[in-house]
Amino acid sequence: MKNTTNNMVLSAMFIAIGLVLPFFTGQIPQIGNMLLPMHIPVLLCGLICGWKYGILVGFILPLLRHTIFGMPILFPTGIAMAFELATYGFVIGFLYSHSRWQCIISLYRCMIASLIAGRIIWGIVMMFLVNVSSNVFTWQMFLSAALLNAIPGIILQFVLIPSIMLALHKTGLVPFRSNTNYQIEG
Repeated sequence: MKNTTNNMVLSAMFIAIGLVLPFFTGQIPQIGNMLLPMHIPVLLCGLICGWKYGILVGFILPLLRHTIFGMPILFPTGIAMAFELATYGFVIGFLYSHSRWQCIISLYRCMIASLIAGRIIWGIVMMFLVNVSSNVFTWQMFLSAALLNAIPGIILQFVLIPSIMLALHKTGLVPFRSNTNYQIEG
């Protein structure tokens, strides 16, 4: 019961961070949206609380942010983001919790798999939603939005998420299971 309560409180905190963080990155006009501020708390939630909480936080966050602040625009962006972020939370949480070793190398593998899966789901949902509205969602639009414009955010995630997890490990809040080949140094 205590673990469930902790995960619920942490999930609420990740939702709050996801609601507020875009205000800070939005102050950098050139790359603010490209930093993907709502992705970071969802990935951390999946890693720390598990896939069940990660999928819920990921799905709720863009819809709640739209309801409160009007951004992201609900159709098609907000709906597609809800499925994308839910996929991130599920994939990273599920893979990491089932990893033989929970270490930095495993963390990167899980992040890569979750980012790829989330982008694919985002593309499928966007294609469906845009085509329903009698518009066209092209392969070039997918590549531009899912990869090229997201490069700064992906780089930030690959630096920030492992750094946070390592800091939490050093404080004893997040354990790592590892063998000698993958042990964390420092």
